[in-house]
Parts: sequence; structure tokens; C-alpha cells
Amino acid sequence: MFDAILIEKTEEGQQVGIKRLDEAQLPEGDVTVSVDCSTLNYKDALAITGKGPVVRKFPMVPGIDLAGRVESSRSDQYKEGDAVLLNGWGVGEGHWGGLAQKARLDSRWLIPHPTAFTARQSMAIGTAGYTAMLSVMALERHGVTPDKGEILVTGASGGVGSVAIALLSQLGYAVVASTGRMGEKAYLEALGAREVIDRATLSEPGRPLAKERWAGAIDAVGSHTLVNVCASTRHGGTVTACGLAQGLDFPASVAPFILRGITLAGINSVMRPFDDRVEAWRRLGELLDPDRLETITETIALEAAIPAARELLEGKIRGRVVVDMAS
Repeated sequence: MFDAILIEKTEEGQQVGIKRLDEAQLPEGDVTVSVDCSTLNYKDALAITGKGPVVRKFPMVPGIDLAGRVESSRSDQYKEGDAVLLNGWGVGEGHWGGLAQKARLDSRWLIPHPTAFTARQSMAIGTAGYTAMLSVMALERHGVTPDKGEILVTGASGGVGSVAIALLSQLGYAVVASTGRMGEKAYLEALGAREVIDRATLSEPGRPLAKERWAGAIDAVGSHTLVNVCASTRHGGTVTACGLAQGLDFPASVAPFILRGITLAGINSVMRPFDDRVEAWRRLGELLDPDRLETITETIALEAAIPAARELLEGKIRGRVVVDMAS
């Protein structure tokens, strides 16, 4: 038996709670993992609260991330006792996920747990930090180097934004953080932001082209914010799009693309190939200071994840939330 957050659909609507489940109820897969830690991402919060169409079938155990040890395996790639990590692959959406003490998974979704981090530390990074690393790598691939100018990070107080600032500053970039919580200015500066601006300067409808400022940007917000970021990106710059906190829409003009030659790079962390995942986590191990990681992380027990999901959507949580199955 094991504990899990279970989302069920009834005639009264979506119901969510902590349930005691039998291992026989786990879905199909060739590897069973004893979960040490999971984490709470924006997508998990949407699933738990029912505020977004994340869950594709019911009942569902949410949780798009997990770190743990193999309990049993029918895979040639993993054996009992191996430390493993999972991000994405539709887990927590169409297949039972990591907000549980046990998970049964397809071995192709796993990677060996990076030796640079403990399970708690890797979940402090989670999909949010892994997405931030993929975004930084995309900027590098498109030639956005520290000498090119300022890099903007939107949604800066969230998980993606917090890790992105830490990574970019470690690499020597001049980082400007955009946030709706100006009270977090000291926190963002401690992560490495050289300037903090109010998100209101970017969140309203703007001009097709604005004054050039950004050499590159990492956007976790979407909608008018992403449009305005593109409009103010310098000639040849690159903007990565990896979130939708403001909205799914993109009410933009083609002007920044055809007149300034900017690149809009979409970051899909969910279905990334094995080699990309391993490389992203290798880079995270090189760049992230565990002490700095600690400053952006809160650890909670499984039962606290349900109220924390609501707080996350209300913008009351900064940085990262680790869910410790032993707590």
C-alpha cells in the first residue's frame, strides 16, 4: 500500500484528496519506482485545482516530476536500487505521476539520476529548472552570448524564472528580471538579476515594434508579455517561449521577425529525447550552486501539496516547492 494524491471525476465535478492505494492499482510499465521526492509545478497546480485541462483521463495521480529508486524492473536499462529521474512524458496527465510514494513507468521515460544532486535537490530543480536550462541552451545555440547585451527573464519569481536567473548570471549574462511582485526585488537580485522591472511595463497591448533593448529573453508568461518582449528584442536576438502564465494567446505582428530577424524558439520539455535530457542535467550539475538552490526551495509533505497548488496559482509561492514523500 502507498499514499498518493488522487484526482477523480464524479457527478459533482473533480474531487482531489490523499488516498491509500494498493500497488495492484498502478498502471502498466516495466519499472516500478519508490518515489523519494516530487515537486509542484504550474502544470501540477492546474491539474490539482482543475483550473486547466491538464488531466486527460481519470482517476489520475498528478506530478510531472519524480526522483526515486527502482523497486522492480523488467527493463535491461535499469535494475533494482538504481537512482532514477523523470520529467514530463505526459506523466501526471495521461499516466499516473510522481505525487505518490510509488510509480510504475515506461523505462524509456527515465534517465539515471544525476550524481551532482540529491533527490531533494533534483526536485528543487524539477521540470521548471530543467526547462530553464533548455532555454539557456537554446539561447546559446542561436549565438546569444554574454557580450551581446541584456537578457530578460519574465515570470522571474516563479520556478522557471528563478532558476533561469541563477543559470544566466552564473554564465556571465546581464540579467533583467520582470515580476509582478516587486517585493521580491532583493530575492531576485540575490539570484543574480542586475535589474528588476515591474511586469506591468510588458503585460499590456503594445506597439508592433518598440525600442530595441534585449539581446535575448526567456519568457514563461506568453500573451501580450511575449509580444512586447519580441517587439523590444534587438536585431538578430532570440526569445525562448516556455510558459503561459498570462495566457495562451500571441496577439503579435510579424514585424520583429522580418524587420529585425529575431528568432522565437519554442521550448518543449515534455517530449525531449534522452540525450537532450542527460545533457541538460549535466549542465545543471555544472552551473547550479547547491547553496543558491536552497534559497529558492521550500519542502512540504504530500498532504500539503493540495493547498500549495492553490497558492501557486494565486502567485503566493516563489521559487520551487519540493514534495518529500518521507515527511
